[in-house]
Amino acid sequence: MNRVLFISGTLAAAVSISAMSSAKSDNVPADNFDLSQWKIQLPLDKNKDGKADEVDVKKLQKFSYPDFFYLDETGGMVFASPNKATTTKNTSNSRSELREMLRGTNTKTKTKGAKNNWAVEARKDSDKFGRVGGRLDATLKVDHVATRAGDAATRAAYSVVVGQIHADKYKNTSSGFGYGNEPIKVYYKKFPDHETGSVFWNYERNLPKDDDNRTDISHAVFGYDWNNNSDPGALGVALGEDFSYTINVHKNTMYLTFSNDRLGTKTFTKSLVSQLSADGTMDLLDNKFSYGGDTLYFKAGVYNQCSPKKGGGDWYAGCPGTGDWEVDKANGDYAQATFRKLTVGPSTPPVR
Repeated sequence: MNRVLFISGTLAAAVSISAMSSAKSDNVPADNFDLSQWKIQLPLDKNKDGKADEVDVKKLQKFSYPDFFYLDETGGMVFASPNKATTTKNTSNSRSELREMLRGTNTKTKTKGAKNNWAVEARKDSDKFGRVGGRLDATLKVDHVATRAGDAATRAAYSVVVGQIHADKYKNTSSGFGYGNEPIKVYYKKFPDHETGSVFWNYERNLPKDDDNRTDISHAVFGYDWNNNSDPGALGVALGEDFSYTINVHKNTMYLTFSNDRLGTKTFTKSLVSQLSADGTMDLLDNKFSYGGDTLYFKAGVYNQCSPKKGGGDWYAGCPGTGDWEVDKANGDYAQATFRKLTVGPSTPPVR
C-alpha cells in the first residue's frame, strides 16, 4: 500500500516546509509509492556511453540516488535535475523523470510495443494496446526552478515540466501520426524576482517538426500561461506549496483537473481525436485527428526546461551550468520537485 502524505497551509508555511524537507530518508521511493509500472530516466551517464542512464522497472523497486531521486524525511518522492547534464535523445533538457511501463517487469514486451503503451479508443486496433486511455494523479510541490537564464525572454526559461503524456515516435509517419509530440505538458514557471510562480499546461499541435504550425498552445491554471511574464502574486503558487493535477484520458477525450487548497479547482476538457480545442473553438491548424492514431504513455517527475543551449525562441534559454552537481546546486542552476502522491491506472468516466 502506498503511503501518501499531504502538506497544506498558508503561503508562508509552504515555503517554510520546503526548506525543512531536504533531509533524505534511508528508504527508497518504491517503499512509499507504487512504481511497478515505471522506469526512470536520470541526468547521469555512469556507464560513459553518451546517453542518459535509465533504471528499469525491476531495479527501480530497490533504487534511489542521493542527488536526483530519493525519499525525503517526510516520505515525499524527490526528483532533481541540473541545467547541464547528460540528456535523452532529441532534447537538450535534462530530466529525472519516470516513464510509464505497462509491461511491468515483463521485458519480452518491447518498450514501444502496443502492450506496453496505450491509445485512445478511436485508434485503429486500440483493443490490442495495454490499455485504452489512462489516468495519472499527482500531488506535489515544486521546490526549486533554475534561477539564471542567458535569455530570460525564452518561454521555457525558469520552468519545469512535472507531468506529461508523450506520443511515441514512428519511423514511418505517412499515417499522419508518430511525430513524437506531447498532447499535454504540465508546467510550473517562476521568475527569480516574483513572489509566486504559474501553473499552466501546454497542448502541442500534432504536426511534423518542420511544419511552422507545430507549436504549443498554452493554458493558464494558477497564475498565467507561458505568454504572460507578469508576477502572478496571490494568483500563483509559491515554491514549496502543494498543488494537484489529474490527467484522465477516457475513451477519446482528455479531462484535466488542477487543485490547490488556497486557489480552488480548475478543469479543462480537450478532444484527442479532433481539432476541438480546450477553449471550445476549432483549431484548424492542428492535426485533423489530434492524437487519434498515436501510441501514448505518461511521464512524471522533473523535466528541467532551462536548457543550456542558446538560441532563444520557445526553448533555448542558454541557462548556465557546469555539470558539477554541488556547484550547480549552490548556484541555483537546477529544478526540483517533491511528490506526495503519484498513481497511474485505467481511465475513469468523467463526473457529470
